[in-house]
Amino acid sequence: MYGLGIDTGGTYTDAVIYDFDSKKILCSAKSLTTHENLSVGISNSLGKIAEQDNTDLNKIEIVSLSTTLATNACVENKGGRAKLIFIGVDKNVVCDVGSNYGLPDADEIYFLDYNGKHNGDIITYPDWDKFSKEIFDFLSDADSVGIVDIHAMNNGAVFEKKAKDIILNSDKFDKQVICGSELFDDLNSVKRGSSALLNARLIPIICDFIDAIKQSLNKYNINAPVVLVRSDGSLMSENFTAVRPVETLLCGPCASVMGGIALSGEENCLVVDMGGTTTDIAIVKDGTPLKSNDGINIGKWRTFVKGIYIDTFGLGGDSAVRYDKNHVLYLDSTRVVPISIISNEYPEIVEKLRELAESDKIHTYLLHEFFYLLKDISEEINNYYTDEERRFCRLLKKSPLIYSEAAEKMDSDVYKLNFARLEREGIIIRCGLTPTDIMCIKGDYNAYGPEAAKLTVKYMSRCVDLTEAEFCDKIYDEIKQKLYINILRILWEHNKPEDYTNVYRVDNIHNYPLTRDLYNLFKHSWENDIPDFSVNISTPLSIVGVGAPIHIFLPDVAKRLGVKCVIPGNAGVANAVGAVMGNITVSCDIEVKPVYGSGGLEEYIVFGKSGNLHGTDYAKAIEFATAEAEKYAYEEAIRRGAVGNITVKSKVVENNAKLRGNSGFLLNTAVNATAVGRISNLG
Repeated sequence: MYGLGIDTGGTYTDAVIYDFDSKKILCSAKSLTTHENLSVGISNSLGKIAEQDNTDLNKIEIVSLSTTLATNACVENKGGRAKLIFIGVDKNVVCDVGSNYGLPDADEIYFLDYNGKHNGDIITYPDWDKFSKEIFDFLSDADSVGIVDIHAMNNGAVFEKKAKDIILNSDKFDKQVICGSELFDDLNSVKRGSSALLNARLIPIICDFIDAIKQSLNKYNINAPVVLVRSDGSLMSENFTAVRPVETLLCGPCASVMGGIALSGEENCLVVDMGGTTTDIAIVKDGTPLKSNDGINIGKWRTFVKGIYIDTFGLGGDSAVRYDKNHVLYLDSTRVVPISIISNEYPEIVEKLRELAESDKIHTYLLHEFFYLLKDISEEINNYYTDEERRFCRLLKKSPLIYSEAAEKMDSDVYKLNFARLEREGIIIRCGLTPTDIMCIKGDYNAYGPEAAKLTVKYMSRCVDLTEAEFCDKIYDEIKQKLYINILRILWEHNKPEDYTNVYRVDNIHNYPLTRDLYNLFKHSWENDIPDFSVNISTPLSIVGVGAPIHIFLPDVAKRLGVKCVIPGNAGVANAVGAVMGNITVSCDIEVKPVYGSGGLEEYIVFGKSGNLHGTDYAKAIEFATAEAEKYAYEEAIRRGAVGNITVKSKVVENNAKLRGNSGFLLNTAVNATAVGRISNLG
């Protein structure tokens, strides 16, 4: 029984075939991600797998995906035309704090008023007749909508369900409608609104992605069910994902973490995943990655999406190697297309670089970089892009342009050329020197010829007054140092005093959110350059490296830390491995809250999923809460795609307040149920 794991990342699309019977990876493949049409990159990887010996794609019974698509949409603030309905939420509050969570102006949100209490009691009801008359004009230009009630967690979400029924039972709106209570059970209604709106914006993006995936699968007659990785490392069906795409935030890095754990067998470690654009680090204790309990924050969005704690920073194979105006060499966090890769597609680039390298030019501007067209807007008829921007895109349709050539063709010069907006919006991208190119020069990566990279280094080394060998060695050391300092930073922040960074944080120190003293301490610890003073820093955790280039850099970092370094087999495709090896895990919490009056305990309230229960019998309240939690967890596991035997476990945790002496009283009781199942009948 085979499973196919596919990860579509910012640079590469990876695929693996996993045999669930033998518990082995049978084969793997890697291709460049084609952002203009994702199905092309996926098809390329599938084609490479199909060409390998003893590979039978007909045996594939499950296809599991991970991707950075939702993450990138958040960072770039892209998405579908979504609307948000707030029920009982104060518009003034949204005006004051909504932008802090990623919400639009309050005037772009529909507010439905009513008066209720935190315990779920309703004082006055919403004006449903007014809502029915107004809501469809509000939704006329929307392709999805989220609904959030301020007291949904304590009133059984009755008003969210009512509003959803009114919309869906009309023939005026036939798009996706999702309630905040269907996504999250946290109390902050503004943050729930942000999460629900983001989910609605992501629906068309993820649906298009799934359609592209199916095109590739159909090309190779793969008819297996498709699942995606959630932000906590578990899986969900494609149908569930199409309704709740917000659950895929950071699913790509999560898949890498789960793959790293499975491939290495390490139970207490740091998983370090170096990709093309970023490096992602997770902390694993007792075989389980630490969770981000407060929700994932990404771009401008503050969400309640629960996931694995992952620290991400800009360092990868495609990070730009640049120098500043003082001719000091550094690694930028910006992604550029490696010069070795682009010259493979456009051989004329080599001659342009040769001319630059053999000249005697030394310049403060990055004359070796090229502009490359990603999305053609040259013929678009709108007022958003200027004539100059459209003209520049027309020039780039034939071939990438080196910096000076671009300035010349635009009747400008290198000092005035400015197309930052086109770069920011992903219309064009720079091509330049990267760690990938240095790896090609050193022979650590042989997929592309090193000629273009060598010519670029010849020019740049002259600009920074280094020999070509010194230049390449310095970039390798910069990568290792950046890994080392960020590992120490993450460990420090995980173990620091609670309010340390709130008081002492200094920003913009080489992109490290550390105090100046700590940054310098970590830096000197790596360089060991203080006479008569030695700094040794270590951790008891082992370090597991995944991602294509990690084996080149991480062992030296681990050696400096004095810890075990594990680079498992198939580390380069750990993301695809993690995608295919997951299962479905659902957790549900139900609160039982005592109500005290002047005479003592008056009753217990169970804030259930189907409604609230009031009573004076504590045992019955716990029994009801447990049944509610187990029922929801089980049914949610099925909704996410679990089949066969689904195990459900529950636990009860009492939260007591302690008074003087030995007395105390019950604040509340949390009943938790967890359901675990397989996405299919896999071993």
